[in-house]
Amino acid sequence: MYQRNLFVKIFYPLSVYLVYLFLYLPVIILVLFAFNESSIAVGWTGFSLKWFKALLQTPQMLHALKVSLIVAISSTFLSVLMGSALVFASKWIKNPLLFGMFSTNIILPEIIIAVGLLSIFTFFRIPLGYESLIAGHTLIGLGFVIPIVGARFKELDPLMTEASTDLGAMPFQTFKKIVLPLLAPSLIVASFLVFTLSLDDFFIAFFCSGVKVQTLSIYVYSLVRQGIDPRVNAISTCLLAVSSLFVLVLCSFKLVDQLFSQGK
Repeated sequence: MYQRNLFVKIFYPLSVYLVYLFLYLPVIILVLFAFNESSIAVGWTGFSLKWFKALLQTPQMLHALKVSLIVAISSTFLSVLMGSALVFASKWIKNPLLFGMFSTNIILPEIIIAVGLLSIFTFFRIPLGYESLIAGHTLIGLGFVIPIVGARFKELDPLMTEASTDLGAMPFQTFKKIVLPLLAPSLIVASFLVFTLSLDDFFIAFFCSGVKVQTLSIYVYSLVRQGIDPRVNAISTCLLAVSSLFVLVLCSFKLVDQLFSQGK
């Protein structure tokens, strides 16, 4: 009994702390060396912002960032638009298998989806570029938009939409005036999530972008293959800051959504 209490009080919390340390120590080191003055990541030589300034002086990296933003914004818009339409259509289309198929994107390894998309594009002779890249990211995004928005849509009171229909509102008017405002928190959460996933994606970009389109993740990969570049630490720190900001926004909207639901 004493050994069991000792395990619970000491060993179990210590193992949890070690796991968190193993997960976040590389991230802490990466952020730390992003501000290191030395170009060799072997020791701390002084605080400096020159590697962040070097990012602004690298046209290839800025172009790759521009491509990533275009793809992320486009795929986010298409994923949210198509996903919301499918969720709203589930009111009339009673087929759980049709909507459950999109949840497999979360389960399947992304490399399998990327290779499958590449095979489809090759079979139909679709050129690789912006279109194929946006299509791939939209497919991945639907696997997150539909479950998030669908869960919120199931919580809506059907009496509200029925009352709108009884008062003579068309389905589009009901969706615009009643359903859309109630789905707004989940739509914002899904948008930030899909945007972050698209911005950080590597496998879809690697297999479906072609040779003319290079995203930021592919550009960082090319830098890492040539050796350790401090600019990689700097751009990774910037992406980490943006992702952390999105997480805070997601948590804020989720909290507001829960408070709104409890208030009802």
